[in-house]
Amino acid sequence: MNPDFPARLERFASVDSTQAIVRAWLDAGCPEVAVAVSDVQTAGRGRLDRSWTAPSGAALLCSIGFRPVLAARHAWRLGATVSLAMLDAAEDVAGLRDGRLALKWPNDLVVVMEEGQLRKVAGVLGESVLDADGSVASAVVGVGVNADWAAADFPPALASSMSSLRELAGGRPIDREALLDGFLARLEPRYQALTDDRFDAGAWSARQATTGNDVVVEVGGGRSAVVGRASGVDPETGALWVRIDGRDVAVDAGDVTRCQLAG
Repeated sequence: MNPDFPARLERFASVDSTQAIVRAWLDAGCPEVAVAVSDVQTAGRGRLDRSWTAPSGAALLCSIGFRPVLAARHAWRLGATVSLAMLDAAEDVAGLRDGRLALKWPNDLVVVMEEGQLRKVAGVLGESVLDADGSVASAVVGVGVNADWAAADFPPALASSMSSLRELAGGRPIDREALLDGFLARLEPRYQALTDDRFDAGAWSARQATTGNDVVVEVGGGRSAVVGRASGVDPETGALWVRIDGRDVAVDAGDVTRCQLAG
Protein backbone atom coordinates (compact mmCIF):
# COMPACT_ATOMS: atom_id res chain seq x y z
CA MET A 1 0.00 0.00 0.00
CA ASN A 2 1.17 3.54 -0.79
CA PRO A 3 2.61 5.01 2.47
CA ASP A 4 0.98 8.33 1.52
CA PHE A 5 -2.48 6.74 1.40
CA PRO A 6 -4.35 8.07 3.17
CA ALA A 7 -2.72 11.51 3.28
CA ARG A 8 -4.25 12.11 6.72
CA LEU A 9 -5.59 9.65 9.27
CA GLU A 10 -6.63 10.66 12.78
CA ARG A 11 -8.34 8.70 15.53
CA PHE A 12 -10.60 10.17 18.19
CA ALA A 13 -12.16 8.80 21.36
CA SER A 14 -15.39 10.79 20.91
CA VAL A 15 -16.60 13.41 18.43
CA ASP A 16 -19.87 14.98 17.40
CA SER A 17 -19.51 13.68 13.85
CA THR A 18 -16.59 12.39 11.79
CA GLN A 19 -18.39 13.83 8.74
CA ALA A 20 -18.11 17.36 10.17
CA ILE A 21 -14.44 16.88 11.07
CA VAL A 22 -13.44 15.74 7.59
CA ARG A 23 -15.55 18.42 5.92
CA ALA A 24 -13.71 21.05 8.00
CA TRP A 25 -10.37 19.54 6.96
CA LEU A 26 -11.25 19.71 3.28
CA ASP A 27 -12.58 23.26 3.59
CA ALA A 28 -9.25 24.23 5.17
CA GLY A 29 -7.34 22.81 2.19
CA CYS A 30 -6.40 19.36 3.50
CA PRO A 31 -5.31 17.07 0.63
CA GLU A 32 -7.06 13.82 -0.13
CA VAL A 33 -7.52 11.14 1.02
CA ALA A 34 -8.34 12.23 4.59
CA VAL A 35 -9.80 9.84 7.16
CA ALA A 36 -11.24 10.47 10.63
CA VAL A 37 -12.10 7.53 12.91
CA SER A 38 -13.88 7.72 16.26
CA ASP A 39 -14.88 5.27 18.98
CA VAL A 40 -18.07 7.25 19.63
CA GLN A 41 -20.15 9.78 17.71
CA THR A 42 -22.50 11.90 19.78
CA ALA A 43 -24.26 13.45 16.77
CA GLY A 44 -23.79 10.77 14.15
CA ARG A 45 -26.41 10.66 11.45
CA GLY A 46 -27.42 8.56 8.52
CA ARG A 47 -29.34 9.23 5.37
CA LEU A 48 -32.11 11.88 5.47
CA ASP A 49 -30.65 13.19 8.77
CA ARG A 50 -31.69 10.10 10.71
CA SER A 51 -29.74 9.78 13.97
CA TRP A 52 -27.16 7.00 14.23
CA THR A 53 -25.44 5.88 17.44
CA ALA A 54 -23.46 2.87 18.62
CA PRO A 55 -21.85 1.89 21.95
CA SER A 56 -18.17 2.70 22.37
CA GLY A 57 -16.01 0.07 20.67
CA ALA A 58 -18.93 -1.68 19.00
CA ALA A 59 -18.70 -0.10 15.54
CA LEU A 60 -16.13 1.17 13.08
CA LEU A 61 -17.12 4.81 12.61
CA CYS A 62 -15.19 6.74 10.01
CA SER A 63 -15.44 9.39 7.31
CA ILE A 64 -13.27 9.67 4.23
CA GLY A 65 -12.59 12.93 2.40
CA PHE A 66 -11.90 13.07 -1.33
CA ARG A 67 -10.98 15.64 -3.99
CA PRO A 68 -11.87 13.54 -7.03
CA VAL A 69 -11.78 14.33 -10.72
CA LEU A 70 -15.42 13.38 -11.15
CA ALA A 71 -18.50 14.75 -12.86
CA ALA A 72 -21.43 15.63 -10.61
CA ARG A 73 -23.62 12.97 -12.23
CA HIS A 74 -21.14 10.34 -11.02
CA ALA A 75 -20.70 11.64 -7.47
CA TRP A 76 -22.71 8.66 -6.20
CA ARG A 77 -19.92 6.37 -7.41
CA LEU A 78 -17.71 7.49 -4.52
CA GLY A 79 -20.14 5.99 -2.01
CA ALA A 80 -20.47 2.87 -4.13
CA THR A 81 -16.68 2.50 -4.32
CA VAL A 82 -16.34 2.89 -0.55
CA SER A 83 -19.12 0.33 -0.05
CA LEU A 84 -17.41 -2.26 -2.25
CA ALA A 85 -14.07 -1.81 -0.46
CA MET A 86 -15.73 -2.17 2.94
CA LEU A 87 -17.77 -5.17 1.80
CA ASP A 88 -14.61 -7.10 0.89
CA ALA A 89 -12.76 -6.03 4.03
CA ALA A 90 -15.68 -6.95 6.30
CA GLU A 91 -16.01 -10.44 4.82
CA ASP A 92 -12.27 -10.97 5.23
CA VAL A 93 -11.93 -9.80 8.84
CA ALA A 94 -15.02 -11.75 9.93
CA GLY A 95 -13.91 -14.90 8.09
CA LEU A 96 -17.02 -14.97 5.91
CA ARG A 97 -17.28 -16.61 2.51
CA ASP A 98 -17.23 -14.34 -0.52
CA GLY A 99 -20.72 -13.04 -1.22
CA ARG A 100 -21.99 -13.52 2.34
CA LEU A 101 -22.56 -9.78 2.55
CA ALA A 102 -24.42 -7.76 -0.03
CA LEU A 103 -25.43 -4.23 -0.95
CA LYS A 104 -28.97 -2.98 -0.41
CA TRP A 105 -29.64 -0.07 -2.69
CA PRO A 106 -29.03 2.77 -2.21
CA ASN A 107 -26.54 2.77 0.64
CA ASP A 108 -26.55 -0.19 3.06
CA LEU A 109 -24.36 -3.24 3.57
CA VAL A 110 -26.53 -6.19 4.57
CA VAL A 111 -26.56 -9.90 5.21
CA VAL A 112 -29.26 -12.04 3.61
CA MET A 113 -30.68 -14.39 6.24
CA GLU A 114 -31.89 -17.92 5.47
CA GLU A 115 -35.52 -16.81 5.46
CA GLY A 116 -34.66 -14.10 2.92
CA GLN A 117 -34.75 -11.20 5.36
CA LEU A 118 -32.12 -8.49 4.97
CA ARG A 119 -30.33 -7.37 8.13
CA LYS A 120 -28.26 -4.20 8.11
CA VAL A 121 -24.56 -4.49 8.92
CA ALA A 122 -23.34 -1.06 7.80
CA GLY A 123 -24.52 2.23 6.37
CA VAL A 124 -22.80 4.61 3.96
CA LEU A 125 -23.52 8.33 3.56
CA GLY A 126 -21.98 10.56 0.88
CA GLU A 127 -22.01 14.36 0.68
CA SER A 128 -20.47 16.39 -2.16
CA VAL A 129 -19.55 20.01 -2.88
CA LEU A 130 -19.59 21.02 -6.54
CA ASP A 131 -17.36 23.39 -8.51
CA ALA A 132 -18.83 26.15 -10.66
CA ASP A 133 -18.41 23.92 -13.73
CA GLY A 134 -20.56 21.20 -12.14
CA SER A 135 -17.76 18.79 -11.28
CA VAL A 136 -17.19 17.43 -7.77
CA ALA A 137 -14.83 19.74 -5.87
CA SER A 138 -14.76 17.61 -2.74
CA ALA A 139 -16.75 14.88 -1.08
CA VAL A 140 -17.04 13.17 2.29
CA VAL A 141 -18.25 9.60 2.61
CA GLY A 142 -19.14 8.35 6.06
CA VAL A 143 -19.29 4.68 7.04
CA GLY A 144 -20.68 3.05 10.15
CA VAL A 145 -20.05 -0.70 10.45
CA ASN A 146 -21.59 -2.87 13.16
CA ALA A 147 -18.30 -4.59 13.90
CA ASP A 148 -17.65 -5.89 17.44
CA TRP A 149 -21.28 -5.49 18.54
CA ALA A 150 -22.88 -8.39 20.45
CA ALA A 151 -26.54 -9.12 19.65
CA ALA A 152 -27.41 -8.89 23.36
CA ASP A 153 -26.52 -5.20 23.18
CA PHE A 154 -28.50 -4.34 20.04
CA PRO A 155 -31.14 -1.61 20.56
CA PRO A 156 -34.45 -3.46 21.11
CA ALA A 157 -36.23 -1.43 18.44
CA LEU A 158 -33.62 -2.42 15.81
CA ALA A 159 -32.59 -5.91 16.95
CA SER A 160 -34.76 -7.70 14.38
CA SER A 161 -33.42 -5.67 11.45
CA MET A 162 -29.68 -5.46 12.17
CA SER A 163 -26.68 -7.74 12.55
CA SER A 164 -22.96 -7.32 13.15
CA LEU A 165 -19.71 -8.86 11.97
CA ARG A 166 -19.25 -10.35 15.45
CA GLU A 167 -22.57 -12.18 15.22
CA LEU A 168 -21.88 -13.37 11.66
CA ALA A 169 -18.48 -14.63 12.83
CA GLY A 170 -20.18 -16.84 15.42
CA GLY A 171 -19.51 -14.52 18.36
CA ARG A 172 -15.81 -14.11 17.64
CA PRO A 173 -14.50 -10.63 18.59
CA ILE A 174 -13.82 -8.36 15.61
CA ASP A 175 -10.65 -6.26 15.49
CA ARG A 176 -11.76 -2.83 14.29
CA GLU A 177 -8.18 -1.78 13.47
CA ALA A 178 -7.80 -4.83 11.24
CA LEU A 179 -11.08 -3.93 9.58
CA LEU A 180 -9.91 -0.35 9.00
CA ASP A 181 -6.57 -1.50 7.60
CA GLY A 182 -8.25 -3.99 5.29
CA PHE A 183 -10.71 -1.36 4.12
CA LEU A 184 -8.03 1.22 3.30
CA ALA A 185 -5.93 -1.39 1.49
CA ARG A 186 -8.90 -2.20 -0.74
CA LEU A 187 -10.05 1.39 -1.11
CA GLU A 188 -6.78 2.66 -2.58
CA PRO A 189 -6.85 0.66 -5.85
CA ARG A 190 -10.61 1.07 -6.23
CA TYR A 191 -10.37 4.83 -5.80
CA GLN A 192 -7.46 5.06 -8.22
CA ALA A 193 -9.49 3.13 -10.78
CA LEU A 194 -12.45 5.47 -10.22
CA THR A 195 -10.32 8.56 -10.84
CA ASP A 196 -9.12 6.86 -14.05
CA ASP A 197 -12.79 6.56 -15.09
CA ARG A 198 -12.91 2.82 -14.37
CA PHE A 199 -15.80 2.33 -11.97
CA ASP A 200 -16.37 -1.33 -11.03
CA ALA A 201 -19.93 -1.43 -12.31
CA GLY A 202 -19.86 -5.22 -12.55
CA ALA A 203 -19.19 -5.80 -8.86
CA TRP A 204 -21.57 -3.04 -7.81
CA SER A 205 -24.38 -4.54 -9.87
CA ALA A 206 -23.66 -8.16 -8.94
CA ARG A 207 -23.70 -7.52 -5.18
CA GLN A 208 -27.15 -5.90 -5.08
CA ALA A 209 -29.43 -7.87 -2.75
CA THR A 210 -32.55 -6.20 -4.13
CA THR A 211 -32.15 -7.43 -7.71
CA GLY A 212 -34.74 -10.07 -8.57
CA ASN A 213 -36.82 -9.38 -5.46
CA ASP A 214 -40.11 -7.56 -5.01
CA VAL A 215 -39.51 -4.18 -3.41
CA VAL A 216 -41.38 -1.25 -1.94
CA VAL A 217 -39.57 2.04 -2.49
CA GLU A 218 -40.90 5.05 -0.59
CA VAL A 219 -40.27 8.30 -2.44
CA GLY A 220 -40.97 12.00 -1.98
CA GLY A 221 -40.54 11.94 1.79
CA GLY A 222 -42.66 8.81 2.11
CA ARG A 223 -45.70 10.42 0.49
CA SER A 224 -45.84 7.77 -2.24
CA ALA A 225 -44.34 4.39 -3.07
CA VAL A 226 -43.01 2.49 -6.06
CA VAL A 227 -43.92 -1.20 -5.83
CA GLY A 228 -42.56 -3.81 -8.21
CA ARG A 229 -39.68 -6.20 -8.85
CA ALA A 230 -36.16 -4.77 -8.72
CA SER A 231 -34.60 -5.67 -12.06
CA GLY A 232 -31.16 -4.14 -11.56
CA VAL A 233 -29.27 -0.89 -11.13
CA ASP A 234 -28.05 1.69 -13.63
CA PRO A 235 -24.22 2.06 -13.51
CA GLU A 236 -24.44 5.44 -15.24
CA THR A 237 -26.95 7.19 -12.98
CA GLY A 238 -26.96 4.99 -9.87
CA ALA A 239 -30.73 4.53 -10.16
CA LEU A 240 -32.66 1.42 -9.16
CA TRP A 241 -34.64 -0.24 -11.95
CA VAL A 242 -38.05 -1.47 -10.83
CA ARG A 243 -40.23 -3.50 -13.20
CA ILE A 244 -43.87 -2.45 -13.01
CA ASP A 245 -46.47 -3.95 -15.35
CA GLY A 246 -43.77 -5.13 -17.74
CA ARG A 247 -41.97 -1.79 -17.85
CA ASP A 248 -38.71 -0.82 -16.12
CA VAL A 249 -38.97 2.40 -14.13
CA ALA A 250 -35.83 4.19 -12.89
CA VAL A 251 -35.93 5.34 -9.26
CA ASP A 252 -33.31 7.95 -8.36
CA ALA A 253 -31.64 7.56 -4.96
CA GLY A 254 -32.13 11.25 -4.20
CA ASP A 255 -35.90 10.78 -4.16
CA VAL A 256 -35.91 7.74 -1.87
CA THR A 257 -37.02 7.70 1.75
CA ARG A 258 -36.79 3.93 2.22
CA CYS A 259 -36.28 0.82 0.10
CA GLN A 260 -37.24 -2.57 1.47
CA LEU A 261 -38.15 -6.02 0.24
CA ALA A 262 -41.88 -6.51 -0.12
CA GLY A 263 -43.31 -8.52 2.75
